[in-house]
Amino acid sequence: METNKYGIKKENLDPAIDPRHDFYLYACGGWKKLHPLKGEFARFGTFDLLRENAREQLRDLITTMDETPEAKMKGSIAQKVSDLYKMGMDAERINREGVNPILPLIEKVVKSSPEDFTDIVAWMHYGVASPFFGTGVGSDAANSDMNIMHIGEAGLGLGDRDYYLEKNDRNSEIMEAYEKYIKEILRLTGYDREDQDRMWNTLIRVETAFAEHKMTREQRRDPLARYNMMSLSEIKEKYPNIEWERYFHGIGIENLDKANVISPAFMSFLNAFIPTLSERERKDLMIIDIIEGAGGSIGDAFFNASFEFSKVLTGVETPEPRWKRAMGVANSMFGEAVGELYVKKYFPEKNKKYMLELVENLKKALGKHIDALSWMSESTKSKAQEKLSAFKVKIGYPDKWKDYSEIEIDPTLSYQENLLRASQWYAKDNYSKLNKPVDKEEWHMYPQTVNAYYNPSSNEICFPAGILQPPYFDADADDALNYGGIGVVIGHEMTHGFDDSGRKFDKDGNLNEWWEKEDSRKFNALADRLVEQFDKTEVAPGVFANGRFTLGENIADQGGLRIALTAYLDSSKGEAGSIDGLSPLQRFYLSYANVWADNIREAEILDRTQSDPHSLGRNRVNVTLPNLSPFLEAFGIEEGDEMYRPENERVVIW
Repeated sequence: METNKYGIKKENLDPAIDPRHDFYLYACGGWKKLHPLKGEFARFGTFDLLRENAREQLRDLITTMDETPEAKMKGSIAQKVSDLYKMGMDAERINREGVNPILPLIEKVVKSSPEDFTDIVAWMHYGVASPFFGTGVGSDAANSDMNIMHIGEAGLGLGDRDYYLEKNDRNSEIMEAYEKYIKEILRLTGYDREDQDRMWNTLIRVETAFAEHKMTREQRRDPLARYNMMSLSEIKEKYPNIEWERYFHGIGIENLDKANVISPAFMSFLNAFIPTLSERERKDLMIIDIIEGAGGSIGDAFFNASFEFSKVLTGVETPEPRWKRAMGVANSMFGEAVGELYVKKYFPEKNKKYMLELVENLKKALGKHIDALSWMSESTKSKAQEKLSAFKVKIGYPDKWKDYSEIEIDPTLSYQENLLRASQWYAKDNYSKLNKPVDKEEWHMYPQTVNAYYNPSSNEICFPAGILQPPYFDADADDALNYGGIGVVIGHEMTHGFDDSGRKFDKDGNLNEWWEKEDSRKFNALADRLVEQFDKTEVAPGVFANGRFTLGENIADQGGLRIALTAYLDSSKGEAGSIDGLSPLQRFYLSYANVWADNIREAEILDRTQSDPHSLGRNRVNVTLPNLSPFLEAFGIEEGDEMYRPENERVVIW
């Protein structure tokens, strides 16, 4: 039976490659040739192509705002977004003002007395930077209806702790580039060589000590390890070298009675470490945080220094054009306001209706899979079904939009000053939620975002309008393509509710052990086998994937594939026929592979392997698919083929 809807784009394939030996290259080889890597990208894939399309759409929306009557009305969204974008584009003014906009911030730190230390930290945490530790308000993992205070670890300039702790040529090269970058931005701020050396030595000594005591990537994935509720009196007793009441007063919070300490071991270290730092060392660290946080908003020289460092870290060759950076800032500051305009123009109602049907089909399919599990008890299955039934689904855009009326954009002030004031508003907005009910209608992504998420604390899946675009989703495409593309993305996010981390939250989004112990043991045994498959996958000469760190995403990929296929077969009832000689199942799996088509630099491969909980695109295809018998059958893959995995080695969890 033929269909009048379009199928797989043949130009994405590489017919010279045998799908039985390298399915990823067969499915994506043509795409890779058609999209050579441009200098500004460390990686460019279909996700990035979709993001670039969205950027162009947003550019059109933002640049034309200036032509509307609303743009002339002070305080309107059009005025704020348009003026902020124009300020970001005004290179001449930004370069002329240079470092001047942040000098008052630095001076505030320099002139402070030792007794002011807590007050300065609190002031910085209110939208300036996050030295020493971080705080923020979010839902209580054990009572997801209420917002509580969370106290977290300090960040690192290099992001991942292993850059500081693992000694090898690659990390040495990155560390040298990091030192060059830090000293250059200090020079640009006006510090002489002696100051640069001193401040760098302090920074690297402190960040290395932080790295030694921070949670590992794998530990951070455990929600139980990250949940450690303490009363304020306990916090004061355990970590007495931080003036907690004074600190919370400084961020506008009075009478705090408890908080979640995400990493007690790090806070114990920090409590002992802070008194060992001299006044100058503390100030040097905070000054570097201020300069780094200002980035490209204080002149191209600072942006260029950062870009030179990123060239070493990711292999990128040329910077993004200024319009992308300026548009990105305006878009992030007023995301939902821009999103409201975006969905009116680019997200027709028929797309939302199709998606609602698709999600419902996926939920039914996951329910069937849960019922059919041979390794799970009936008791746990029943609770899993309850959790699935309780999924909250958000599609396209929120039902109510965020109010940005308190953020003022004043073109008479510098770009940096406007950004700082907006950042301080966001800090105030976050802290104001303390001890209030969680707003379950709030979105954690903007509608124009090309991504999706599962939030365990609210047991919700969210699919912004930005990702509901071709090639992932097209109402005019063959259903096999949509189920293999956006269908798998939906199934992926659903499966996150049952991965190694998400499974520890119940139907109400509370951290709760609802599994029978034997079921947990069987799940972990299956997960360990999946870890092994990725652990032995070489991503670069002598470098292997981290199956434990990427476990949640790998479970979700596999679950998404299985659920989406069941949903597709149930919805099509076997009626779909071939298109261009490809069967429905072949189109389904090719569509999935095309989701992960990309070109990527080796430096980016190394960086992502160290810092990204997602597997590389190639492995999301070639390591995941051989576990699935329908895939092997669809392409006639048999023993002796490189894509073949013996049945006793296949891992199927959901």
